[in-house]
Amino acid sequence: MKRIILIGYMGAGKTTIGRALSKELGLPFYDLDWYIESRRHKTVSEIFAEQGEEAFRQIEHNMLHEVAEFEDVIISCGGGTPCFFDNMDYMNQQGQVVYLKASPEVLHKHLLMGKGERPLLKGKSEEELITFIREQLEKREPFYTKAQYIFDVDVMDNNDKIKTTIDNLIGLLGL
Repeated sequence: MKRIILIGYMGAGKTTIGRALSKELGLPFYDLDWYIESRRHKTVSEIFAEQGEEAFRQIEHNMLHEVAEFEDVIISCGGGTPCFFDNMDYMNQQGQVVYLKASPEVLHKHLLMGKGERPLLKGKSEEELITFIREQLEKREPFYTKAQYIFDVDVMDNNDKIKTTIDNLIGLLGL
């Protein structure tokens, strides 16, 4: 039985890598945010707006415990998932956890493309965004680095580099 759980800051490429890894290994892929949205029939943004972050984190915790019981899967978690409750310890017990580590500059570049879709980034200027990313990474890094594997994803800007990244990750995980 394989359970590969991808963590990292928003914009690190968890969904991109999760999909590609799923295709390469022939395992189902679950994005935790999408799973929450399908089960709750609301977007993450709607849940944040209607119920607040605390309620969202409780829902996320419950859904993580549900999806992490599936066998032979690849799961990508939201950027904050490892930082609440006992989520990080739980994930480490459930499968191979990989922290997809990216620099603040790479994350900033990725997030500029889709910041309107992310509740924690709404209304931030470019300068506020890079400051926010650095501050958040500083707070979250102690949780992220509890992962069994730390994998640098700074260089994933085309399909060939994504393929190489997937091959290297498969090698790291011994698959």
